Amino acid sequence: MTHVPTPDETRLIGLLPLLEPYFRVGAVRELMPAPLRDAMEAHGLTARHGAVLPQLLANGPLTVGGIARRLHVSVPTASELVGALSRAGIVERAEDPANRRRVLVSVAAPYRGHLETFAARRGEPLLRALDTLSPDERDGFVKGLAAWAREVQGER
Repeated sequence: MTHVPTPDETRLIGLLPLLEPYFRVGAVRELMPAPLRDAMEAHGLTARHGAVLPQLLANGPLTVGGIARRLHVSVPTASELVGALSRAGIVERAEDPANRRRVLVSVAAPYRGHLETFAARRGEPLLRALDTLSPDERDGFVKGLAAWAREVQGER
């Protein structure tokens, strides 16, 4: 049986379309520093490719399998995404010093600063909103958003 939303839940659901401009591809591209945007456009990279980059920035070097798990895509798909980003010079692959059979993917040094700038610009509205919350409200927001992300990704 489908859950019937409470009035508060209905109000929350009604806010979701108001976030659409934040996720619009054009708005995202506008926030990208020119060297990163130019490299992505020159190599025909899309938002799917771009989704790999914040994972690498936030979580350090990852294996292709780790990227696949985080993005909930197959390993071959993650490998294709990484391959295209690597050909564009945006990411690099290196042998894992702890296990020479594994390859780690990281943001290439020339693009790290550009990606950090992009992440800071992209995060500004969220950080401003979080600044208006009390520590308990902020904790609740983060927990709720994490729970929603897990649900959307099929993790329970």
